[in-house]
Amino acid sequence: MRRTGKVLQSESVTSQIEPTLRPFFDPAGIVIVGASAAPTKLGFGVARNLAQSGYTGAIHFVNPRGGRLLERPVYATIADVPDPVDLAVLIVPAPAMPSTLEQVGRRGIRAAIIVSGGFRETGPTGAALEDECLRVARDHDMRLIGPNCVGLLDTHRPLDTTFLPPPGPTPGDVAFISHSGAICAAVIDWARGQGFGLSHLVSLGNQIDVRETDVLSAVAADDHTRVITLYLEGISDGRRFVHAARQVTRHKPLIALKVGRFAAGQRAVASHTGALAGQESAFNAAFRRAGVIRANTSEELFDWARALAWCPLPAGRDVAVLTNAGGPGVTAADALESHGLRLAALRPETEAALRAILPPDAGTHNPVDMLAAATAGQYVECLRLLLDDPGVHSVLVIVPPPPLESAGGIARALIPIIYAAAKPVIIALMGERMIQEAVEYFRAARVPEYRFPERAASALAVLVERAESVRARRADDDHANGAPPLGRIDPDRVHRLLIRHGRDGQGDGGFLPFEVVNDILTAYGIRVPRVALATTAAEAVDMAWQIGFPVALKIAAPDIVHKSEAGGVRLNLQDPDGVRRAFDEVLSAARAAAPQADILGVYVQQMILIGQEVIVGAVQDAQFGPLVMFGSGGVEVEGLRDVEFALAPVTPGEAEGLLARTWAGRRLGGFRNMPPADRAAALDVIRRLGQLAADFPQLAEIELNPVRVLPGDGGACAVDARARLLDQRNSTGGAARASMT
Repeated sequence: MRRTGKVLQSESVTSQIEPTLRPFFDPAGIVIVGASAAPTKLGFGVARNLAQSGYTGAIHFVNPRGGRLLERPVYATIADVPDPVDLAVLIVPAPAMPSTLEQVGRRGIRAAIIVSGGFRETGPTGAALEDECLRVARDHDMRLIGPNCVGLLDTHRPLDTTFLPPPGPTPGDVAFISHSGAICAAVIDWARGQGFGLSHLVSLGNQIDVRETDVLSAVAADDHTRVITLYLEGISDGRRFVHAARQVTRHKPLIALKVGRFAAGQRAVASHTGALAGQESAFNAAFRRAGVIRANTSEELFDWARALAWCPLPAGRDVAVLTNAGGPGVTAADALESHGLRLAALRPETEAALRAILPPDAGTHNPVDMLAAATAGQYVECLRLLLDDPGVHSVLVIVPPPPLESAGGIARALIPIIYAAAKPVIIALMGERMIQEAVEYFRAARVPEYRFPERAASALAVLVERAESVRARRADDDHANGAPPLGRIDPDRVHRLLIRHGRDGQGDGGFLPFEVVNDILTAYGIRVPRVALATTAAEAVDMAWQIGFPVALKIAAPDIVHKSEAGGVRLNLQDPDGVRRAFDEVLSAARAAAPQADILGVYVQQMILIGQEVIVGAVQDAQFGPLVMFGSGGVEVEGLRDVEFALAPVTPGEAEGLLARTWAGRRLGGFRNMPPADRAAALDVIRRLGQLAADFPQLAEIELNPVRVLPGDGGACAVDARARLLDQRNSTGGAARASMT
């Protein structure tokens, strides 16, 4: 049944709000410090909006001039304000803010919104003022929103502490949390123009104290809020955000527009994994773990919010298109495919029923083209048939300006069918003036409508994304709860190896020796080839006989990270003479490429000649912790950029997702003359490396490239590996143990 405007009753909002934040969302009384009678002042705008919002708690004004404002007394000092009052809205000059906060704290008020600007955004002097405000607030156990913010509003309580010009937003079911105050007024006006309302608006400003993560659960707890939207310029505490957002998205969709995505990263890296794991890769992985849907544009943010607030979720990706014109139907088909959706294959019974009610020239295959003269009755009957088809998971209805009937008449006829449907129906109204009546009808009925099929297809795709995310979360939780822990893991052995390596004086952010990396991987159950270190050509030949031909030779030099580029690798050596020649060639090339390098000798390694090459890596992200990368391996990894990231530890479902989103992963199922490889082994390597990175954050980067995934159930082998330590001089050196989430 389509969700209606009536909200479901659940636990009340106040019972789920963190106690120190409750005055922001459920205040008993509010004092506006800096209230003004001058219409050009922000202090007047806040006072007007609060007084006119319908807020039923106590409202107090403070200004040294005293007098009356909006038929209420104006107190000269904060100390004069009577009870009840538990929230202060402060609009005073920045230099006076610390002393004002001191007065607020002495009055016993434990929550304040600092609307004023002039702080960190202006430079060092403002930053120092901000720090002083935070010190005062902590002295009084006070929570702060702002400074340099618009404030917050709740359309259902109701409550409005902003200075934004009227009219405010209409009551609705979409919450908006923003780092930017300037965008808030535009969002309110946009929402009114697009026919949807807001439940909450929270402007956070400079986030001196209360941040986006703090308010998530409070906003989500509101029964009226069906979807939460976020405008983010960054995240203050990545790990805490992921935890909080993951809890919220179990019950309500969360859509984020994260801006600044093309800013240059500052990370100093030496591996492919580190180079590719930029800020946006970390955000994408974090959002995926948390169940957050990432929008690319402001338009998408609210297009998607309307669909998620007003539509049931689909059972799959198969879409039926209903139109009265061929061109829009083809446009819709292209748009659906571009978003990863499919045209549903209609049952023969459905097509026969469509033919019975449509003209002979109508198209009854999907997209269903009823022809230009389609009536409201035909729209209704065809939509009913499509919704009844079990192979149809959702329907996109296209309504250009009809030649014989009004678009409004068609909308009125369709709404009862859509309202009662258990499947989502999205409308593409093509045009402007001639479809305005239909626009108003659909918006009043809470049916998502968009101007063209491309936007409608995007909205359907986000419904599918949310549905699949919910199902995957449940399956992953069940899998994680029922799956045995990874076997053959020896963290204590790795801990001893790292401690010993640090005592050898190498724990200064440099790369670990090859044999140490192999020992670490073996301790975590990741298979590596047999390898030995030779210091002479004769030793290399003896070791090749012991390991078994064919072998590879690789330069052993901690300072030479990319061995191939230095000419320090020879592969597929079949006999002793080849090993002798390769030994001399590798040493000569390495010395020429890096004359100052400390060369320990040459590694003789077992050759793994079969299998598909992939890369598996991990890197520590400053905000979100360890990230695991999977994708196409070998020397072209950065050129192909066929890689995806997930937060570590990696759940079974997340590991499957890495394979599904990369060509390297999909190719494991077999391609042309390439036989299927051991997918289970690839998944196992991903999870083991993720657990290693989570258990040992002192491993700044670790990369297995290539990993050869063998045919059938032959397993997987990390042919080459490198790992770099964080600077142990600034680390405790202990192993931070993490359990699977």
